[in-house]
This record gives sequence, structure tokens and C-alpha cells, in this order.
Amino acid sequence: MKDFLDELHRRHQQAADHAFPATPSVKDFTQNLVNWLFPEHTGRVLTAYDVLTEYATSLQRQLQHLLEPMQASLKAPAASLAQTFMDRVPEIYADLNKDAAAVLLGDPAATCLYEVIRTYPGFYAIAFYRIAHCLYKLQVPLLPRIITELAHGQTGVDIHPAAVIGPYCCIDHGTGVVIGETTMIGEHVKIYQGVTLGALSIEKEMAQSKRHPTIEDHVVIYAGATILGGDTVIGHHSIIGGNVWLIKSIEPFSRIYYRADGAMVAR
Repeated sequence: MKDFLDELHRRHQQAADHAFPATPSVKDFTQNLVNWLFPEHTGRVLTAYDVLTEYATSLQRQLQHLLEPMQASLKAPAASLAQTFMDRVPEIYADLNKDAAAVLLGDPAATCLYEVIRTYPGFYAIAFYRIAHCLYKLQVPLLPRIITELAHGQTGVDIHPAAVIGPYCCIDHGTGVVIGETTMIGEHVKIYQGVTLGALSIEKEMAQSKRHPTIEDHVVIYAGATILGGDTVIGHHSIIGGNVWLIKSIEPFSRIYYRADGAMVAR
């Protein structure tokens, strides 16, 4: 028992050396930010202008408090990073509005933007991703991954914060979507449930290389499709059928699907 307690003691000491904020606190900040940008999400509205602006200040302060214990791991003072992040929130907001519009346009079942923002798991996941990606670009460690994993647990959509996703992204249904670390996705891309944009190899020495595919503009990827490899490029305006397994590039305007006899067809 003493050996076990000694091991736990060492683990707790090591954890104290890497003081990252508690996951519930990270969730509170991220959810508060999403709710501030899209009051439709909770129905709680801030109708007074001064209250709205004060809330922005409180969000910045909340982020700063999250970052301060991590100061030794940051590239700039926590206060400066929090300010820079808030300065970039309008860009996040603009992209998320484009994402919501893409979902409304792309899903016949969507009746209005309110419904998309309030109920669609794909929108929830992309909102958390865009916040996390902004922090990732500011070289904030771990926090971005915690944020996207919060959305993963809520929606089943697993997006690495380092992935690059253009605006007008529509993730329909959501569950089971995986978007890997070095994936690059263009504009107006529609992704259905169960799609994997993954790596061909999981060798650790490839960690710094591009391991995940590039999806150009105006591509539709239907449910269950798997696209693997850092050299794989899906040309613009292509359609990838359901359950297709793809490990090589395809030209723009391609259509890839399975026939009833199981043969894969490329046109």
C-alpha cells in the first residue's frame, strides 16, 4: 500500500507542476461565450446595451483567470492573450453565422436559423471548435483540446482544434464525425454523420507531418465515408458517397460511390 501511495504522491506533485484549469471552469467560459454570441442557445437575452458590453468584459476576465495558472506555459501574458482572443471574437462570430446559414441551406429539415443554433449538434460542435482553434493559434496549450473534447462528449463530433475549417461548414446530424489534427477543409463543405477524415498511419514519429486529408471547396461527404492520408486531396465540387473508403486524391467535380454489387465507381 505504501508503494501505491508513494506513486499517487508523485502523480499529484507532477499534476501540481502543470496547473491547468479545471474542466468545469473551461466549460463554463466556453458555454458562456457561445450563449453571449447566440442567445438563441439558451433563451437568456441581454437587452440592455451596457449589460451586453459588461458581459464582454466579464468573459475576458474569465478567460484571463483560466490562463493565469498556466502562465509558465504561455507565449504572452495571460491578460494580453485574453485581450487578443476577445479582439478576434467578431471573426469567430462571423464564421459561425456562415456555418449556421450553410446548415439552414443544406438541410431540408431545418426551418430557421433559430432551430439550427438551438438544436443542431453540428453547429454546437463547430462553435466550440472555432473558439478552440482561435486559442490554438494563440499557442495556448491543452485548453483548446479540452474545449473540443467537451463538444465531442456532448455531440459525438470529434474535431481536433488544430484542424483548419473554412466558413460555411455544415455538419449534418453530427454523431461519429472525426476530423483529425492536420485536416484542411475549404468553404461550403457538407459532412454527414460517421465521416472520418483521418490518418493512414498512427506512427508517433509522424506527429509533426501532415497526416490527414485536404478537402477543397464545395465538397459533400456522405455518411460513413472514410478519407485518409495527408497527401489525399478531394478536389472541389466533388461528392463522396456513403461508406466510401478513400486513400488517394481525386480530381475536382468527381463522384465516388459504391454500386449495389459492391464495386466502387469513380466518375
